[in-house]
Amino acid sequence: MSLYPLALRIAGRRVLVVGGGTVATRRVPGLIAAGAQVEIVAPELTPALQAHVDAGRAVWTPRRFAPGDVAGAWLVHVAVDDPQAAAQVSEAAEEHRVFCVRADDRDAATAWTPAVTRHGQVTVAVTDGGDRRRAMAVRDLVAHALEAAPPASPEFKGVALVGGGPGDPELITVKGRRLLAAADVVVADRLVPGILLGELRPEVELIDAAKIPYGPSAAQEEINRILVDRATQGKFVVRLKGGDNFVFGRGGEEALACAQAGVPVVVVPGVTSSIAAPALAGIPVTHRGVAHEFTVVSGHIPPDHPDSLVDWAALARLRGTLVVLMGLKNLPAITARLIAEGRSADTPVAVVQEGSTAHQRSLRSTLGAVTGETAAAGIRPPAVVVIGDVVAVAEQITPALG
Repeated sequence: MSLYPLALRIAGRRVLVVGGGTVATRRVPGLIAAGAQVEIVAPELTPALQAHVDAGRAVWTPRRFAPGDVAGAWLVHVAVDDPQAAAQVSEAAEEHRVFCVRADDRDAATAWTPAVTRHGQVTVAVTDGGDRRRAMAVRDLVAHALEAAPPASPEFKGVALVGGGPGDPELITVKGRRLLAAADVVVADRLVPGILLGELRPEVELIDAAKIPYGPSAAQEEINRILVDRATQGKFVVRLKGGDNFVFGRGGEEALACAQAGVPVVVVPGVTSSIAAPALAGIPVTHRGVAHEFTVVSGHIPPDHPDSLVDWAALARLRGTLVVLMGLKNLPAITARLIAEGRSADTPVAVVQEGSTAHQRSLRSTLGAVTGETAAAGIRPPAVVVIGDVVAVAEQITPALG
């Protein structure tokens, strides 16, 4: 069969989806992302489709298909497993001269859904005479080739604030890695996965933020200046930090500096170590029947410091999980303050060092003993401290971790 390839612009146009099951659940998000006015006709919906309807992203007609439903549609997707019902939809679509995708019988369809990969503004669609697995294999080969190819110019100019994740280079987001490959300038912190920097193009200007020779406050001002300076020269700048830029990463200050200078900014969230490091050590920060809340605080300032904004007394009264970042140096003062404010010295505590990396190690203790045991074990920064009963759950989960 000879196919005529075509890309459809369906934003604002009515697309009819007949069926509310698994196939429709897979098809509808792509239609919504393309801006289509999606109408689903089906007696029942999956919870995922119901969520789209409840959010106003799709319209649901709760009944079986009627031939008149096709009128006014630009495209029809048939997502039912009843051949007779599907044939009825096809006939109505043919009568109205509307292209029809058939999930049950591609030979009876007038349109096929290809295997798709997207890389920035590049969209590649692959069809292969009905061999879906082969089409998907070709798609994956193309996706890998696009990732390795010299990047095209990004779809915007300015600064991208990219979270690099907790340490494992594979935990950066797909979008973050794509923008990093397109950068002209990269401003990186010391906790950024080194492999990511090794993948940069030779001509990229790499600025190590850790080597800026000023105090912390002045260094941040210099970073802000560099971001604005390079962006106003027409270069695409990526500010790459470990974890997430907006979780104690001063990304907000950098975004404000760019906004004040009229430099466009895009934020690419990163996997934060406050959740990832405990999880990789087998500790869920929330767990049914154990903790219904978790709080993340910075421990870089001791509890009695006048600049501290943390209400330690309130934290001591909480029954949920407390996660402390950058708190290893001040751990003695933090644990002492929590106990003084009423938190039991027997509260389980875990310390996870360099979570997600090959150097990850963890220690489980109690609030009263963790300071001494951490020092004796030689635990060093960067480390995440987890305080709460969820730490005990790790005893059941850890044996199953690969």
